[in-house]
Amino acid sequence: MSRFLLAIIAIASPLAALCRAADDAPEGPAPEGMVWIPGGEFSMGSDFRLARPDEQPIHRVRVDGFWMDRTEVTNAQFREFVEATGYVTVAEKAPDVEEIMAQLPPGTPPPKEEDLVAASLVFTPTRGPVPLNNVGAWWRWEPGANWKHPEGPDSTLEGRDDYPVVQVAWYDAVAYCKWAGKRLPTEAEWERAARGGIEGAPFVWGDAPLSDDEPQVNIWQGSFPYKNTKRDGYMTAAPVGTYPPNGFGLVDMGGNVWEWTADWFHRDAYSLLERQLGEGVVAVNPQGPAKSFDPSQPYTPQRSTRGGSFLCSDSYCSSYRPSARMGCSPDTGLSHTGFRCVKSAKSN
Repeated sequence: MSRFLLAIIAIASPLAALCRAADDAPEGPAPEGMVWIPGGEFSMGSDFRLARPDEQPIHRVRVDGFWMDRTEVTNAQFREFVEATGYVTVAEKAPDVEEIMAQLPPGTPPPKEEDLVAASLVFTPTRGPVPLNNVGAWWRWEPGANWKHPEGPDSTLEGRDDYPVVQVAWYDAVAYCKWAGKRLPTEAEWERAARGGIEGAPFVWGDAPLSDDEPQVNIWQGSFPYKNTKRDGYMTAAPVGTYPPNGFGLVDMGGNVWEWTADWFHRDAYSLLERQLGEGVVAVNPQGPAKSFDPSQPYTPQRSTRGGSFLCSDSYCSSYRPSARMGCSPDTGLSHTGFRCVKSAKSN
């Protein structure tokens, strides 16, 4: 969803170990901070009770092996990039009115001039229950919010070097990846990695239900969006690696913060792919659809994000699952969205 439009309105298992036995990692040392994800075939999508239509139909996919950051990119890592390059993120610039109008239905009045300032979207709990179909109830357009001030100008990164960087738009994530000699994962690569070698499991940690006493991921506990019991210890994001890794050794593939991918978001991406290849044909290294489509936002091009965030719960988005998808405008930064990078074997 456009950043301005919004303002307006796990544990490794024996099975995973077996799947990793066929490791096809290239020779030589692993890139620093990265984990090898062996190539292979898996069922992409889900018919689990919490799955949504854009996660279907389930289809077979094969991806080549690749390296993936063990953690989400942290504030310390992003700071190193900014200091080395002088890069300025999208949220640190005033939005362009022409770009805003292009993402709104014809006839929509232009935004007020006083709103065209450097700003970003910050999650703000409501005072009580609200309809869950109005995301504007808990998102605030906050001038001065950016990756250095994730909750607004009065917030800082002090003591949060090892937290995931947030308030980064897709363009910012791509710029970081290019500087680091990496790239964003495709949706297929991301889901292959998130599953940790456990075929068909509904969660990144396997089949076990969520535990309040020994939480597997950082999500919303309590009544969304007004009461978080914080039984997992965190109101918002947690330091990377707080929770157990999945079968491939990756942490925070569910919950904590949403993660950008390379693909355009299309609600019917999987049915389009099946129609293109033929039913039952294995898709090899799919790169996603050629353009985005979301009927709820027909004028807004979107990229796919994966993994859910600290705002997810069974009563709301339940997107801490490996198959869950969400579209977001590439110029959007939010206080619950970050990213991690991948690297192809041949570029090692």
